Amino acid sequence: MVSILMPARNAAPWLGAAIASVQAQIFQDWELILVNDASTDDTAACARAAALSDRRLHLIDSTQPLGAAGARNLALDAARGRFIAFLDADDTWHPDKLHQQIPFMQGQGAALSYTGFWRQTGSRRHRVRVPPTVNRGTLLRGNVIGCLTAIYDTAQLGKVAMPALPMRHDYALWLDLLARAGPAHGLDVPLATHIRRAGSLSSGRLGAMAATWRVYRDHAGLRRGAAMLCLTSHLAKRLHRG
Repeated sequence: MVSILMPARNAAPWLGAAIASVQAQIFQDWELILVNDASTDDTAACARAAALSDRRLHLIDSTQPLGAAGARNLALDAARGRFIAFLDADDTWHPDKLHQQIPFMQGQGAALSYTGFWRQTGSRRHRVRVPPTVNRGTLLRGNVIGCLTAIYDTAQLGKVAMPALPMRHDYALWLDLLARAGPAHGLDVPLATHIRRAGSLSSGRLGAMAATWRVYRDHAGLRRGAAMLCLTSHLAKRLHRG
């Protein structure tokens, strides 16, 4: 029913917890497709050991670094499930995530859904809340969809690859999906935990702001003035959410 796409590059210290959080799901009809993105640590060995004990875990090794978007797209090519979900190798899901979110999507007829989550920085944990719905226009003014919470329905949207961007490729994908069908529906329950780590792609605020600008200008095709208004709104909402 659900294909979970997990890119992993040098994630050995955290990978076991991420995989275990999937295996602990109450909803059991899933496959986890893990792409080892040319890791130089024990990521491949950790993933291979887990796959030996669980046939639902499929490992793909890439000898050349693909980046997070490329690794997710390689996993997407192999996916067999109706629903496509995302989890990074250093984040975790709560046991009832799929148990709550899949029936929620089916009840709403949603092509794309998302949930609340916890953002953890060191010992501090902050709950990120989400609105009940969002369309493409409102999403341009601020991304409320955490990648680790998103699920889309290929029965309605087909398989849609992430744009080849080094950062904010997930945001660009949500915009693409909402151009096809919307609105997206949100479940304001924290069903995952995002660990903010120093050196991660999402940790550098200036880089993230520049990447968001490129999504507006190069991917969404907004004019400079419209892109500036969207970026200002995006930053204000991010500060409000924490």
